[in-house]
Amino acid sequence: MKKVFGSAEEALDGLLFDGMLIAAGGFGLCGIPELLIAQIRDAGTKDITIASNNCGVDDFGLGVLLQTRQIKKMMSSYVGENAEFMRQYLSGELELEFNPQGTLAERMRAGGAGIPGFYTKTGVGTVIADGKEHKDFNGETYILEEGIFADLAIVKAWKADETGNLVFRKTARNFNAPAATCGKVCVVEVEEIVPTGSIDPDHIHLPGIYVHRLIQGDHEKRIEQRTVRAA
Repeated sequence: MKKVFGSAEEALDGLLFDGMLIAAGGFGLCGIPELLIAQIRDAGTKDITIASNNCGVDDFGLGVLLQTRQIKKMMSSYVGENAEFMRQYLSGELELEFNPQGTLAERMRAGGAGIPGFYTKTGVGTVIADGKEHKDFNGETYILEEGIFADLAIVKAWKADETGNLVFRKTARNFNAPAATCGKVCVVEVEEIVPTGSIDPDHIHLPGIYVHRLIQGDHEKRIEQRTVRAA
């Protein structure tokens, strides 16, 4: 199976449709699949639901899809760095499903493992639990959370081989790995593609069985909150 494509446009060809659910990797501005996001913007896909830890910032990452009003709903755990997100949500233009951060990661992981739901104590007694099934285990109350089964996963990794075995760097591993597993189709952008067999199997973070399409590209390395010492 050919997995390496020449561009984001080629890699997403035939995969996008209005109203779809996309799982997107990234943590803050780290590990954002920016090339694939830009192509989704250019394709004009509408009414998208996106499951992602956050929504980038106003002019970078998933934030560019907010600017073009292509996102209908966000399933997120942190949205505090995006003024346009706040404006759209408070004005009723954007639906929001808040998830505790660990719950969101586990919902993605569960979907990737074929698990439709799981019980967790996180969120019990809060608005997170509203409308969800409650069940007691050993005298403790848990709520039922559903696994995420996305139409498409878009992911950023540091390195891949030609069969799609992936290596992430540092914080970029946080949500990219679970997001990759829960999509019916997973498209990955990387900084470097190396020959098959050149990555030590012990260094592979996500096996290529989860990856369907792959592109290499140049990426902008932004710093979300720049903090420096006085001169």
